[in-house]
Amino acid sequence: MSLLLWLGSQLSSCWSNFSTLGVFLTVFTLLLDFMKRRKKWSRYPPGPVSLPFIGTMLHIDFHNPHHSFEQLHKKFGNIFSLQNCWTNMVVLNGYKTVKEALVHRSEDFADRPYLPIYEHLGYGNKSEGIVIARYGHVWKELRKFTLSTLRNFGMGKKPLEERVVEEAGFLCAAVNAEEGRPFDLRFLVNNAVCNVICTIVYGERFSYGDETFKKLLRLFENILNEETGFLPQILNVVPILLRIPGVPQKAFQGQKELMDFIDVLIKKHMETWNPDDIRDFTDAFLKEMEKGKEAEKKGFNYNNLRLVTADLFTAGSETTSVTLRWGLLYMLLYPEIQSKVQAEIDKVIGRERSPTMEDQVNMPYTNAVIHETQRLGDIVPTGIPHTTYRDTELQGFFIPKGTTIITNLSSVLKDETVWEKPNEFYPEHFLDANGQFVKPEAFLPFSAGRRVCLGEQLARMELFIFFSTLLQKFTFVLPKDQPRPWADGHFAFINSPHPFLVQAIPR
Repeated sequence: MSLLLWLGSQLSSCWSNFSTLGVFLTVFTLLLDFMKRRKKWSRYPPGPVSLPFIGTMLHIDFHNPHHSFEQLHKKFGNIFSLQNCWTNMVVLNGYKTVKEALVHRSEDFADRPYLPIYEHLGYGNKSEGIVIARYGHVWKELRKFTLSTLRNFGMGKKPLEERVVEEAGFLCAAVNAEEGRPFDLRFLVNNAVCNVICTIVYGERFSYGDETFKKLLRLFENILNEETGFLPQILNVVPILLRIPGVPQKAFQGQKELMDFIDVLIKKHMETWNPDDIRDFTDAFLKEMEKGKEAEKKGFNYNNLRLVTADLFTAGSETTSVTLRWGLLYMLLYPEIQSKVQAEIDKVIGRERSPTMEDQVNMPYTNAVIHETQRLGDIVPTGIPHTTYRDTELQGFFIPKGTTIITNLSSVLKDETVWEKPNEFYPEHFLDANGQFVKPEAFLPFSAGRRVCLGEQLARMELFIFFSTLLQKFTFVLPKDQPRPWADGHFAFINSPHPFLVQAIPR
């Protein structure tokens, strides 16, 4: 009996010790979490209450973050703070705030956050790319090279314009082949836009029926879906989860497949490469790589070649093709606006001659419709995240170095202090009292400052030529018995129209 009492007392003592240890560990963990989440800076932007471990993540719908930001903007003002677990974030809203940060304090906000989810693709300290790369010497060298090389291959010049005009012809032929039947124009438009960047990067285009190219276009969509939602947010703030075997490959299968596709294209290209005959962007990059150690210090290596071309592909195709799809959707929803655009096309260009960039200045209404499409379509509503490069101040708030910055471009493009009808399709936003085209300063679909989209000039050319050529040749109508398409978008980093069918009636 005494033995049982002794064992009972020992078990009770052990249980008491375990309970004490458990309480200690719980308090220690909560204290550690509090220390990581507490803000030791005065004048830091306000924000919702931060909960243990998860921070403010419950306040954000990661499938529609711009909608969440809109509500928080109303409550906390133009500058508010969030916290993804222990990652400090600040969201900037409204034209004046975003302009002050990106233009007047451009270097302060020029960095990008470290995103572990891209490490498995090769993004890191020595491999940068140009879109999500950290701000520094390598990024500056690669961006400067990319801009100058794109210009050398015609960006903003007549040869590339002629190539876009030619591709617009191929697109119209493919649309005409549908013979007025209802069809989803998504892949045709994507194919046309992507072919332009393909010509610059690889010196060739793909036919609209090419199965390999269709696979590439589907990969673009898969990648955007992979990078949206709660999972990538958690993996970025708790990167140890990415070290679990198979997790990156399973969670980001589309990214891996895209890089494999690009590897095949580059290696095929290298087999016919001649340093004395530079055909395209890939050849120009390979020539820089041949310069040895100095080139290596500037970031010219094979991995950066694949990352930069991947950046050009994704940034230079998906946003433009989505904008065109929004434009055609708005023409379905507002046939009276479509008729006015076609009347201007007939007056300035006629039915036979192909539109060119020289026509744009004489077509203020068409130009206004395209810009209004970009504004209301709100293609990249939350922009690409920035990071503060140094401690800085903005409108009286202190923002420390290394803070992730979200530039809420949706709040700029729909700023009620700038736009007369911010939530309506209203081309008159871009027309003065005399019907001439004007562009308000708050029109920032390509962002601004040091990280402004380097393909802006190309995108503007493609949008005008593709859009005006399509409306010159066809009238777009809703198929009979099809419900009116939704005017809101589907967010997967890019804000895309929901799938819809269209009939193209030859004019």
